[in-house]
Amino acid sequence: MKKVFLYSYILWMIIFIVIPIILVGYFAFTQSENGVVFFTLENFRRVFEFVYIKVLLRSINLALICTLICFLIGYPVAYIMADKNFHFSSTLLFLFLVPMWMNMLLRTYAWLTILEKNGIINSCLALLGFSKINLLYTNQTIVLGMVYNFLPFMILPIHTSLKKINYSAIEAAQDLGADSFTTFRKIIFPLSLPAVCSGITMVFMPAVTTFIVPNLLGGGKFMLIGNLIEQQFLRIADWHFGCAVSLILMAVIFFAAIIFSFVDTDDEGGNLF
Repeated sequence: MKKVFLYSYILWMIIFIVIPIILVGYFAFTQSENGVVFFTLENFRRVFEFVYIKVLLRSINLALICTLICFLIGYPVAYIMADKNFHFSSTLLFLFLVPMWMNMLLRTYAWLTILEKNGIINSCLALLGFSKINLLYTNQTIVLGMVYNFLPFMILPIHTSLKKINYSAIEAAQDLGADSFTTFRKIIFPLSLPAVCSGITMVFMPAVTTFIVPNLLGGGKFMLIGNLIEQQFLRIADWHFGCAVSLILMAVIFFAAIIFSFVDTDDEGGNLF
């Protein structure tokens, strides 16, 4: 029976992971002219043109900013929620999970009604006698949309990790004379570091590939790598170049995943003093 489930999973991986990657590689390394398909590296040469490198760097930059903000917000929130003396942990966790039950497109559209010129924020400003401000179609708005959509991916793994920490380790540190900051620096944070790396990966990957948020909150004014790939497949119909860009993006994500995989989880906690 176990082999049946194993073979089913292997078959699923072959159909939905291996074959699509092979097809992406096939289109990336080929071109079609007059019905003749031939091998070429021209697609990758185009990827490394300045205009496309600029798009890739902008995407990575915004994704890193989004990831950093999610960490700075998510870790304290997860830490508070994991405190056994905090009685509203389940309620707060529920509030973070509820938006994830809705489609990402709907969640992003909701921000349009909040930030647009006649939206909620500008309407409140007008009632207070202030002039309306332009809140849409900026890099800051795009980062805001990313943080809103991907923040739960940072909070959930960190919260789970902090909840599983053996409280006896913290008590031992306190018995040895460690203050609260030293306990956090030497015990709590190292034990939660694998979850932090997991959260960073889970936020960075969708942030660097997103195209819905830049399209809606950026008004299409800011081309990110996800928008470029979408454009090549759905508008220009240049699948060969689109697959080449996709492979480069996969390489960037794979490289980032390798970096975080070097985190040593065997030495959790380290030395107290």
